[in-house]
Amino acid sequence: MEGHDSMATLIGFTGVGLLLLAFVLNLAKLLKAESVPYLLLNLVGAGLACLSSWMIDFMPFVILEGTWAAATLVALIRTLAGGPRPEPG
Repeated sequence: MEGHDSMATLIGFTGVGLLLLAFVLNLAKLLKAESVPYLLLNLVGAGLACLSSWMIDFMPFVILEGTWAAATLVALIRTLAGGPRPEPG
């Protein structure tokens, strides 16, 4: 791996690692899905995974991770503002 691809790989691994860390901490009941740390891990993780996918021109994951990051950003803003949270359905 050299140059562009190695940087995309490093960024992607970091993003996916953060997403998995949030997931595992939630499963272990150490972080609630509505908590700011959980949402920040998801936002940064999805953002990095999106960037990595963009760098390697893999649009399906740009869309997936970009949507994940955007949805998490909305949830984070609502949480920080103390607004209503969507009901699980």
